[in-house]
Amino acid sequence: MKKLLSSITLMAGLLLAGNMFAQTPATAPPDPNAPVMQFERDTIDYGTIPHNADGYRSFKFTNVGKEPLIINNAHGSCGCTVPTYVHEPIQPGAPSEIKVHYATDRVGPFIKTVTLTSNANPSTKILVIKGNVLADPVTTPPTNTLPPTPATPTKTSTPGGH
Repeated sequence: MKKLLSSITLMAGLLLAGNMFAQTPATAPPDPNAPVMQFERDTIDYGTIPHNADGYRSFKFTNVGKEPLIINNAHGSCGCTVPTYVHEPIQPGAPSEIKVHYATDRVGPFIKTVTLTSNANPSTKILVIKGNVLADPVTTPPTNTLPPTPATPTKTSTPGGH
């Protein structure tokens, strides 16, 4: 019985160890011909902008790799950051851009990200937008400079009709 229990324990251990090694991904060397996105800048600072200002900005880049670049996906870190991109392949040496719209109806400082997935090396790229949206100036209602109009006396009736 001891031998059977020892054998089962040994087999379970070997299966577990084999399973752990099978799940470890093998890292392939990077493809030297892969497309490469070279950005002019990977952070855009909106600075301090008024409430409801123009929220559109653009990340310009060039495919400096040797194969066409295909952007598979671009998504913002929240619904207030919406990227748009070219869906056609970008040829080696060709410029392109990722357009980003930030909803400037949200007041206060912000830091948001745009995550790109592509066939480039590296396959994931994170872009950053940041800034501060000012609140609308507080306006006070105009003050009335005219004196109040006196109330018009009302006619009262007296008994007897006088």
